[in-house]
Amino acid sequence: MNKIKFIAFGSDHAGYIYKEFIKKKFYKNYNIIDFGSFSEKKVDYTDYIHPTASYINNKKNDNYLGIIFCGTGNGAAITANKYINIRAAILWNESIAILAKKHNNANIISIPSRFLKKNEVLNIINIFLEEKFEGGRHENRIKKIKNLY
Repeated sequence: MNKIKFIAFGSDHAGYIYKEFIKKKFYKNYNIIDFGSFSEKKVDYTDYIHPTASYINNKKNDNYLGIIFCGTGNGAAITANKYINIRAAILWNESIAILAKKHNNANIISIPSRFLKKNEVLNIINIFLEEKFEGGRHENRIKKIKNLY
């Protein structure tokens, strides 16, 4: 059974349309928290990814997932991964989505909006949501991830 009950969203202008599309698909099954952006007007992704990542970082449990969007997914993921309890993974295909959950237990997924179609994004997120963390050796590896600062 999927433990996720809350999904926090953050995006820049490049991801705005995808964020809105995905929110509409999931609002009936999850509690949605939207940290913006709220239009296609050019913005800095950091202004919306920081509050999203901070929110997930402070929850520290499996009931919360962050979904973030930017043009490449890179800037958003790099920003999110600055938080000690965050494991943000860039998802660009089904195999990566499966492994990001099974092996990394990602709690934020970053979508490269300029490189995927809407139906691909929806499929990738659904696959991620269906997977379960394997634990075991992967749990040990996750425990070794430390904030060095």
